[in-house]
Amino acid sequence: MPTETDRAAAIPRSTLQGQTHRIVESRDLFRGDNEILIAHDGSIYRMKITRQGKLILNK
Repeated sequence: MPTETDRAAAIPRSTLQGQTHRIVESRDLFRGDNEILIAHDGSIYRMKITRQGKLILNK
């Protein structure tokens, strides 16, 4: 079974104008839940997976 490191290594990093960006799998963030809270710059945001499988981010 692949480890977290193996999965991360298998994910290609996207390049935009010569910059490399890290890609994070949503399943690694949500870990089976369909809603998480994200702390950013002193505020709390809620990210949710809809029934249609889309992501919604609310402050």
